[in-house]
Amino acid sequence: MIENLLVANRGEIALRVFRSCRDAGIGTVAVYSDADTDSPHVTSADAAVRLPGNTPSETYLRSDLVIAAATQAGADAVHPGYGFLSENAGFARAVRDAGLTWVGPAPEAIETMGSKVESKRLMAEAGVPVLPELDPADVTEADLPVLVKASAGGGGRGMRIVRTLAELTDAVASAQAEAASAFGDPTVFCERYLDTGRHIEVQVMADAHGTVWTVGERECSIQRRHQKVVEEAPSPLVDAAMRAELFAAARTAAKAIDYVGAGTVEFLATASGEFFFLEMNTRLQVEHPVTECTTGLDLVTLQLRVAEGERLPQEPPAPRGHAIEVRLYAEDPAAGWQPQSGTLHDFHVPGVVAEFALPHRHGIRLDSGVTAGSVIGVHYDPMLAKVIAWGPDRTAAARALSGALARARIHGVTTNRDLLVNVLRHPAFLAGDTDTAFFDRHGLDALATPLAGERARTLSVLAAALADAAANRANARVLGGLPSGWRNLPSAPQRKTYVVAGTEYEVAYRLGRSGLVAEGNECYEDVALVEAVPDRVVLAVSGVRRTFTVGRHPGLVVVDSPLGSVACAPAPRFADPEAALAAGSLVAPMPGTVLRVAVSEGDSVSAGDPLLWLEAMKMEHRVSAPADGVVAELPVVVGQQVDLGTVLAVVDLNTEESE
Repeated sequence: MIENLLVANRGEIALRVFRSCRDAGIGTVAVYSDADTDSPHVTSADAAVRLPGNTPSETYLRSDLVIAAATQAGADAVHPGYGFLSENAGFARAVRDAGLTWVGPAPEAIETMGSKVESKRLMAEAGVPVLPELDPADVTEADLPVLVKASAGGGGRGMRIVRTLAELTDAVASAQAEAASAFGDPTVFCERYLDTGRHIEVQVMADAHGTVWTVGERECSIQRRHQKVVEEAPSPLVDAAMRAELFAAARTAAKAIDYVGAGTVEFLATASGEFFFLEMNTRLQVEHPVTECTTGLDLVTLQLRVAEGERLPQEPPAPRGHAIEVRLYAEDPAAGWQPQSGTLHDFHVPGVVAEFALPHRHGIRLDSGVTAGSVIGVHYDPMLAKVIAWGPDRTAAARALSGALARARIHGVTTNRDLLVNVLRHPAFLAGDTDTAFFDRHGLDALATPLAGERARTLSVLAAALADAAANRANARVLGGLPSGWRNLPSAPQRKTYVVAGTEYEVAYRLGRSGLVAEGNECYEDVALVEAVPDRVVLAVSGVRRTFTVGRHPGLVVVDSPLGSVACAPAPRFADPEAALAAGSLVAPMPGTVLRVAVSEGDSVSAGDPLLWLEAMKMEHRVSAPADGVVAELPVVVGQQVDLGTVLAVVDLNTEESE
């Protein structure tokens, strides 16, 4: 029996495992890096052990430190979560060798499926349909397009799409570097790339007594950079006949390696129902909540029971309803999915009926590793939360989820929230037309459009100004009850300037005997002030009352309303001349580490040429020349840590040489 379990992971998945442990009466142990000292998963555990350092390679990827932590805290079992060491056969062996219970499959199964090359060969021999593997050195024009893939790991890292032979060499080198950094193994291979495939996966659960469950399928086709963004169960593509074939293939895959525990067999399917084995993830998946909602199973509890040697019933429960999960990331989709960092000042999702648990009724489940006040750093994946809707059918789940996201308060970092809402409300999504080319086909620019349009921004800025003024009056020591800028006679209006998504908005208004008079925008012509307090403003717009909730934070005012959320940064009254950048400066779009440098000072470059690469939040980001020119300055070196806004290079765009 497991009495005290260490979770060799962090954030949301650690909290998820802890919840099942509490229900089962099992003690919990957390491990944490220095960057995670104040993380919710640390304070939630019964005991916590520090792993000195910040980066994954210093901390969560150090199997020796993790096992030492288990021994130190008196744990008798280890759950790997997902990512990090979860699919590391050497770690699984080391856990067992230390006399601890490993909550996962046998190291041999992890090893077999950990190599995508070996696993595809084995599956082909077992009769599971596969896409043939290609050696990068043997790829020809006839094979294109191909996908370069890391043999180890997953999560979209070490993957590159190649459409021309000229791109192949650089793509392979880049994928190898990213794979080596993320997984410690630079091995890559190629396979045929299907532009419009459907990503379908089958959840399996197997015990040590020969029972293998196929617990429903999930569709995870909507992806960015080969990382899943929207997941659902069941798949809108799969009918009864296809489901039977998928389940049979998944059972064959699990039995071929004597699999024990929770795992996922992933397939790439065509619109006609043809499917090919991609890989088997020998761990719990990020998207497991949609399967839990639609089956009523607690997959983590089942993992624990199987690890203790229990038998599964002969058949899993029948599915019920539909569930959709989205991954809420701190990232900017409109800026090439750039990850974001900073303080999450406020975080609230309305309508939540369960956290990390099976919902007792249809509604929203929230699995999140952050809370208001959490700092989103640069060392780990920028996922803030998984938001899941469970409903009687697909349409009901999509509507509930989009509504909860649209009304959520998320202050302090840019997120993909608006994109998620636009996807969930898109006619193609609602029709079940969801393949891996969804963003390309429907246009990322359109899907990333903010929910708050120009009119909403203009009204929100006015609300921000009125709330700020109300806060100032509330804190005033003299005549605090008077409205801001009150005059008995007409005078100059109060003025306030905010920056919203790079655009300046100036608000000019007066509060007099006749009420609010706002100027400068036609939206203000029929606006009356009903109420203004520091955290809420009510405006009557053309006779319709609208409430704006206002959150004020250091250097930021966020206005939430049914019209959309608007982040307003108060503009400085006086510009600092020393803050101006030299022409042609390229600055770090996020904090990170300089991974590689491709140029030197004095080199001539063309528009689009790579200058250097940054590594941040487990992803590699290329910094390219904005135009033809000469590299005038290169103030960074490989391995250097840089902050947001650090000058990385200066390209002199004036290439005319003085003679």
